[in-house]
Amino acid sequence: MNSLQRALRSVIRKPIKSILLLLVMITVCLFLLCGMACRNANVQTQDTTRQAIGAGLRLDANEKNRSKRLTECSQKIGEGQEGSYGGVHQEKLETAYGTQWLVWCDNSFDCLQISDIEKLAVVPGISDYNISTCITAVNPVGFDRIEDPDMDQTNDMGGVVLIGNRKMELDSNVLSGNVTLKDGRMVTEKDQDVCVISEQLADQDHLVVGDKIGFNDYHDPEHSQVHEATIIGIYQTEQLMSPLMAGDTFRSENIIFTDLRFPEKAEGSKNNPCYEHAYFQVGDVDDYDAVKAAVSTADIEWERYDLIDRNGNMSTMSSNFNDLEKISTLLILITFAAGFIMLFLIFVFWTKNRNYEIGILLSLGYKKRNVLGQLFAEAFITALLAFVISFTLAPAASSVAADYLVSAQAEQAELEKNINADKVTYSTVQSEQTVVGVEVDITKEMFLICGAGMVILTAVSIGTAGIGILKKNPKDILSELV
Repeated sequence: MNSLQRALRSVIRKPIKSILLLLVMITVCLFLLCGMACRNANVQTQDTTRQAIGAGLRLDANEKNRSKRLTECSQKIGEGQEGSYGGVHQEKLETAYGTQWLVWCDNSFDCLQISDIEKLAVVPGISDYNISTCITAVNPVGFDRIEDPDMDQTNDMGGVVLIGNRKMELDSNVLSGNVTLKDGRMVTEKDQDVCVISEQLADQDHLVVGDKIGFNDYHDPEHSQVHEATIIGIYQTEQLMSPLMAGDTFRSENIIFTDLRFPEKAEGSKNNPCYEHAYFQVGDVDDYDAVKAAVSTADIEWERYDLIDRNGNMSTMSSNFNDLEKISTLLILITFAAGFIMLFLIFVFWTKNRNYEIGILLSLGYKKRNVLGQLFAEAFITALLAFVISFTLAPAASSVAADYLVSAQAEQAELEKNINADKVTYSTVQSEQTVVGVEVDITKEMFLICGAGMVILTAVSIGTAGIGILKKNPKDILSELV
């Protein structure tokens, strides 16, 4: 009878021992597969303030990456130090509530990379594209903005906001149907120093298409250079656009659409634009999924971005979602360590309770490696059954584990944000993202890695546990049983 036959008989003859080992191996396999699946999970988040509209894709900055770069630049400046680095600026403020730190970024830090946008624009299936700037607060010159007479304007900037577009017809407000033309035309990629104003602003200041209005830096309205833009259109809205920040500066009626490069001039940052969104129109709606897949494989710095689909869903890899990748890696390492300890203890129990059997086999002339091979064969038979069960349960278990880890990370991020809310003031509104789903995929590579890991783990555990008994002579083993 060979080692494999003896191993099979032993597994059947001792069902309690075999079931215990089976449960341990199933648990270890599932945890390993869950950890690997979570490392590669796609976290689906939704942000209503950055929702894509129509048959297109929208490129926005990834908040996790932005925070990482912000931290790195802040560390370069130095903790508790005022200064600037890489477009990040730190300034200490003494307030009635004590010392606070103002951390703000200029356009060079927040601007989407134009080279990456242009690479996506030429992906087959993309028929057209638009670039939109961030909302830019400026001082109005030669006309009055719209204000709420009952509102205290003490803390307001006293300005209006500009939104530059490469092609205004592809702006999200226009694509949604909320903004339409009342008179004139929209901004195109060939325009320079032009704008489209609201009907309320036009009525109040008696402005018509063809008039010119001026803007300059609201920080220094008395001395900064004034830049004029020609009114080429007057728009109307179905519903007032929701302001992204508080104050009459950001109210819907004071939003002015311009050509792409005008806002940077008006705010005094010429040749230093801040592109906040890029929208890519899909030519054939039936090819939407294929085009999205092609865009996703383009050679750009994807860690800097979120790609938002037409439903407002963002696919963000787990490495970009808080610390999910680190936690998943830690889960894998802990599983290996815990698995080794559990299997080692089980095999130590085996060997100590099988001294007589091992002594007989050795006295009959079986070599120590044959005895050790039988123990490994018993474990391998059990492991094979554990693999089959684990592979069946892995998709559901991985989905549950990923959902739990993502929810925990989201709660932790929100808790940290609340704790630090009174310590740091940001110059822009922070994105509010809601997790709407987590996608995990168990691949063949994961199965192979898990299988190889379990074989190695089992072999090391058996080898370690069997050293104590197998280093003795058969006579010594049998004498202990007398």
